[in-house]
Amino acid sequence: MNEQRYTAYLTLINTLLTCPGGEEGRVLQDNSELLDAGLVETMALVVDVLTERGDEKGAEFLTGMANQLGQILGLSSSPSTPDAQLDFLKQVLSSILESEANPEVIDGLIQKNVHLLDENFAQVLDNWGQSIQTQIKAEQAQNLALIIGEFSNRIRHFPLGDQVKNLEIAITGYQVALSMFACDNHPGTWASAALHYNLGTAYRHRIPGELAENIEKAIASYQAALKVHTREAFPSDWAMTQNSLGLAYSNRIQGDKAENLESAIASYEAALQVYTREAFSSEWARSHYNLGNVYINRIQGDRAENIELAIASFHAALQVYTREEFPLDWADTQNNLGTAYLYRMRGKTAENIELAIASFHAALEVCTRDEFPSDWAETQNNLGTAYGDRIRGEPAENLEIAIASYHAALDVYTRDTFPQQWAMTHNNLATAYSHRIKGDKAETLEKAIASYEAALQVYTREDFPNYWASTQTNLAAVYFNRIQGDKAENLERAIAICEEVLDVYTFEAFPLNWAETHHHLGNAYSQRICGEKEQNRTKAIACYKTALDAYNPDDFPDQWADIQINLAAIERDTMEG
Repeated sequence: MNEQRYTAYLTLINTLLTCPGGEEGRVLQDNSELLDAGLVETMALVVDVLTERGDEKGAEFLTGMANQLGQILGLSSSPSTPDAQLDFLKQVLSSILESEANPEVIDGLIQKNVHLLDENFAQVLDNWGQSIQTQIKAEQAQNLALIIGEFSNRIRHFPLGDQVKNLEIAITGYQVALSMFACDNHPGTWASAALHYNLGTAYRHRIPGELAENIEKAIASYQAALKVHTREAFPSDWAMTQNSLGLAYSNRIQGDKAENLESAIASYEAALQVYTREAFSSEWARSHYNLGNVYINRIQGDRAENIELAIASFHAALQVYTREEFPLDWADTQNNLGTAYLYRMRGKTAENIELAIASFHAALEVCTRDEFPSDWAETQNNLGTAYGDRIRGEPAENLEIAIASYHAALDVYTRDTFPQQWAMTHNNLATAYSHRIKGDKAETLEKAIASYEAALQVYTREDFPNYWASTQTNLAAVYFNRIQGDKAENLERAIAICEEVLDVYTFEAFPLNWAETHHHLGNAYSQRICGEKEQNRTKAIACYKTALDAYNPDDFPDQWADIQINLAAIERDTMEG
């Protein structure tokens, strides 16, 4: 190996030896280009040095790390068989008992045997758990359940190895432990409730299986925990479970969306009955942060009031989440507060947008591209939206900043790694291009078309009908104004898109989108070159009048006025022949 790479190995090894516990996985992931046989060989040399110095703890840690990397890289011949997995399972459970659940002891043993944690380990654990229950007494089963539960906790949080498989093993472990409590019809205890809670959290983060079903299992587990974790008996556990239940309801797919969000709000507010700022400051802040996220998306109640409640919740969280003490939570809350200001209906729009921009810039002080690329990209996208809507400042310059922000986000949001975010950002970028003032107008509109069509590669009608329809409507508007290409063909394209979109945007389901699409369709027919002129005018008039069925002058004065102007103009042209 060359000297430069050897130096890089030593730097990485030193980082691993000095980083906080639990950060090893992130360190390795950040230095993935160095994970090879040379690193393992260098680790072995450093182990010898540490041993000579008497640093047994460091040598043991690095030996385990080298063994693990050797397994991952295929440099070790140690087999992963059911017998080896069962031996390790028994060894680690005994270690938990003997060490009194010492995390360092448990994690060290797991680290040395991480290669055994494959897709078959969960089945070995389940089979052994079912078998051992028939061989031991109820009291022994309950004690063993606690040990298996602790093993599941350590596996769930273990930073190395395959995180998906680790979580599956943890889920199996919680289920086995709970079956040991249930086999003797043992009444609910704090320990069994804790297992239900941990199982719910594992299901909430689970990747395999149907997302909707996993969330239902999480909700059921949390509700089972709450039967024991009552406010009177275990107030802090009750509040913790209520907060987690709120997260599950916030993301629930089954059931009525509006009702799910109300259930989430009720759970967070329940948690805040116990989580006071004085007694549980960080938990109090987290519940307010979660509550703010739900209020932004709330369906029931007055929309303007919900946004105000969201803003108030985020400001409450920021009383605890300061940049100095909780930089990541502070930045995340600033980002969401900025989004709330963008949605705000009360106050002056120009001022709200400025507040949003300030919040997004604040978030970017912490969420840099190098350290937090996905958070950075999300905030860049939000910043682009804010500048695209900005009232103060120079409009042309605001749009250039918006375009630059969207392009920045797309440096991270690739179609392969973040397909939905990639599509969303392309859609936003296209909208900015469609309104761009600087540059050649014809070329800018072509860029808008290209970005909308890129978004539609992900936003298909089958998978994302709402996003598909919205993007198609925007695309139709660009074709209506397109400069390049044949004018008649562009208008036909706009008409075809609008008529196809109306299959999704029905009056019953999306009255405002339905009206907007009819307005676009009316504009296209009014300028149509193909077909009989009188027939096109008649279709345009019909589309404008249809759109007015949804736009009343009191609630939508601007849209109503625009349509009335277009309708009057075409009716005048019709009368004049």
